[in-house]
Amino acid sequence: MSQNEPYQKDLESIRQMMERSVKFLSLSGLSGILAGVYALAGACVAYYIVHFPLSPIDYRQESIQDKDVIIKLLSIAVAVLALSLFTGYWLATRKAKAQGVKVWNTTSKRLVFNLAIPLVTGALFILILLWHGHYGVAAPACLVFYGLALLNASANLFDEVRYLGYCEIVLGLVCALLPGYGLFFWATGFGVLHILYGALMYKKYDR
Repeated sequence: MSQNEPYQKDLESIRQMMERSVKFLSLSGLSGILAGVYALAGACVAYYIVHFPLSPIDYRQESIQDKDVIIKLLSIAVAVLALSLFTGYWLATRKAKAQGVKVWNTTSKRLVFNLAIPLVTGALFILILLWHGHYGVAAPACLVFYGLALLNASANLFDEVRYLGYCEIVLGLVCALLPGYGLFFWATGFGVLHILYGALMYKKYDR
């Protein structure tokens, strides 16, 4: 054993303690995968409501104006969000228990606060847009504000979350340029990207 090895172990322990004090490390990569699956399932239901029997990648020339359809789409989005939050909390609780830490602590409270500011602001902004009939920008606004929320909370999460946030914002801006592909971009951002991110996190931190 080298003379520096005990000091290196002490420094590593101190680093881990400091990291745990500012980062919520109980987030499971599996929750990201399942959130992506829920989003893709929701997108499939939305496709049958809005596009069927047209191809899901056909450009939609006119925005949705039927309020009953809008309510159905909002219900799908809320259901996907609720399932994702419940699954994330349940898996985080299991992981925290296995790690011997509390899931609800100062770090997780700070995380929820940092996430909530852009998400609540975005939700209210989108509802105002829908109230005034600007349906075509709802999907890009969802992606952009979600990306901003991830960036705002990235200091309390794994570093990779920041890059997911960047991807969501870029995807939302592209979606704003091509509003006729709103469902496609929504499924890509909340479905495909979540599955890819979750798989990466699961392989890197959960195994």
